[in-house]
Amino acid sequence: MQHGGYESTPVKQLVKEAEATLGSLYHFFPGGKQELAVAAIAFGDQEFAALLARGLDSRTDPAEAVEAVAVLLAEALRDSTWLDGCPVTATALESVGRMPDLQTACAAAFANWRLLVQQKLLAHGHSKDNGRDLALTVISTLEGAEMAAQVSQSQTPSWSPAATSPA
Repeated sequence: MQHGGYESTPVKQLVKEAEATLGSLYHFFPGGKQELAVAAIAFGDQEFAALLARGLDSRTDPAEAVEAVAVLLAEALRDSTWLDGCPVTATALESVGRMPDLQTACAAAFANWRLLVQQKLLAHGHSKDNGRDLALTVISTLEGAEMAAQVSQSQTPSWSPAATSPA
């Protein structure tokens, strides 16, 4: 689902990649693909939260810490040959207004990440309201930068036509 999104990933492909059977999928996830996707979102939430915490904890200054997170994200994308973007963001966009369970899981992930950044900001003197708003901006910026880097296949994306056209 991380590569193809929720809609374009068939259940049979999920079972094949998990080296499982359809029976075991429905045994552990009676709600089928959607229940499995909710579990995958929870896993993606934890995975990104760990990367976020590692970057935030690596620097004292919040701005430098956010920059460290951006570097970690860029390196992870590059190492995946630009394939492993944020599964939560991709699924969130597909689920809005159509799959409430998935939308709720995605919203919880974004709230979790925002809280991690907000805690860093609060520890460095930002007010609760300012920290909350700034943390939302940071998460939105990181997610947007990750998408831009993935689309341009560059750690320093540029949207100019010259930067994306073959030489």
